[in-house]
Amino acid sequence: MLSAEKRLGFELLATDGSARLGRITTRHGVIDTPVFMPVGTLASVKGLTTYQLKSLSTQHSAVSTESAPQVILNNTYHLMLRPGVDLIERLGGVHKFMSWDRAVLSDSGGFQVFSLAAIRKIREEGVEFGSHIDGSPHFLSPERSVEIQTRMGVDIAMAFDECPPYGLSRADVEKSVALTDRWARRSLAARSGGSALFGIVQGGVYSDLRKWSAQEISSLDFDGIAIGGLSVGEPKDSMLETMGLTAPLLPSDRPRYVMGVGTPEDLLEGVAAGVDMFDCVMPTRNARNGSLFTSRGKIAIKNARFAADESPLDPICSCVTCRTVSRAYLRHLYVNDEIAAMVYNTIHNVWFYLDLMRKVRQSIASKSFGSFRDSFLSRMESE
Repeated sequence: MLSAEKRLGFELLATDGSARLGRITTRHGVIDTPVFMPVGTLASVKGLTTYQLKSLSTQHSAVSTESAPQVILNNTYHLMLRPGVDLIERLGGVHKFMSWDRAVLSDSGGFQVFSLAAIRKIREEGVEFGSHIDGSPHFLSPERSVEIQTRMGVDIAMAFDECPPYGLSRADVEKSVALTDRWARRSLAARSGGSALFGIVQGGVYSDLRKWSAQEISSLDFDGIAIGGLSVGEPKDSMLETMGLTAPLLPSDRPRYVMGVGTPEDLLEGVAAGVDMFDCVMPTRNARNGSLFTSRGKIAIKNARFAADESPLDPICSCVTCRTVSRAYLRHLYVNDEIAAMVYNTIHNVWFYLDLMRKVRQSIASKSFGSFRDSFLSRMESE
């Protein structure tokens, strides 16, 4: 349990090479790391009810409850626009709003401002932008972003940053990194209440800027450090190289989080580099598009070859989808645009990611992460 004055606790339990087994303690429970955080942008993981999300831990008595999601991610930008922080606060905070009694991490809104906003104007004070919904004017600053996250009652808030797109010149990225550093200091100064606060390292694919940003952000009194600005259009090799370079530069006594990454293979590369926390929309987005992860690689369930396939989606998976319905049925639902297709597919993909991280934690504890990683990657060939 956390003491009244503490926002977050972190304990490093074991290592296997650079891979780390840890435990984060929040006001809403423990998070075992390495961890994958399902994305619930609008206080909802797309395709699943809160009850279904919680029930992932109890679908099969032979499977450890460690597969349960211990933390999900919400988004400041989206929730400030709809339904608005005033309403969420009045209804008891985001946990009560979505009937979720486990940990919540919120993105600061920085990435969405730069990727979604209809019109934006960046200045030292913050960002003026037009809503992607109706074009209405809004303003986000480090202080405003931290205030919104605190009022929502999240367990872990993120500092407000600027996320430069891939392809900017080094000079432009350098200016952006300096602005993120100044905003990080203002975010810290604005911290209040019980939410922990993570800083964000930026720098594009420029190794010297990543090193500088990592040094500056790590020197500040953040509860954890995130690596931002990846999976924004850069080549996969550059993303992995930047993640591998940056993670070891971060403090060993605080959680390390890579934002918005990625495939199962990316997660294993991140763990190998010493990353503790991951999030990505890929499991839920792919599920809605009929792209399903299995122990032998991805399959497109719409393919005609599955029309009469009586086998489970993944014979070694214990999720309710794989235990109760066939590939033929999943294809039937998907090609007929049945809502149940999205539900079944999402249950499986989210379970797959959570169970992968459970197995990763077990392998680090038994000092076998390297062999587990090699075995997993060797199997990930599309059917």
